[in-house]
Amino acid sequence: MYKIRMGKPEMISFWNNLRQEVKSGSASNDESKLYNKIGKALVLLSDNPKHPGLNSHEITELTRRYGQKVWESYLENNTPAAGRIFWVYGPNRMEITIVAIEPHPNDKSNAYKKITLSEM
Repeated sequence: MYKIRMGKPEMISFWNNLRQEVKSGSASNDESKLYNKIGKALVLLSDNPKHPGLNSHEITELTRRYGQKVWESYLENNTPAAGRIFWVYGPNRMEITIVAIEPHPNDKSNAYKKITLSEM
């Protein structure tokens, strides 16, 4: 099993805030749904990054820009602006770092130019 880490500082902050809102009961319905989708994806990713339900695949444009392989996995499918989770292997063996969670880019020509990744 892979240990899942959150990228710094954006992903750590995002995840901690979302988790706190859900646990305190102050999260909106959409935030609660997002929390559950992310949680499910993290469990699948930890167990098997190539799980068929994640549809994980390398994003070569981001790999070239950031100098290491960047992967995209599905949080949902067949939904307008479906959520995607971006991740990298590492920094240590058997670790995965979540570097972004974004809606699926709709603009095919500039699809991944707007995505900024957290640091490991």
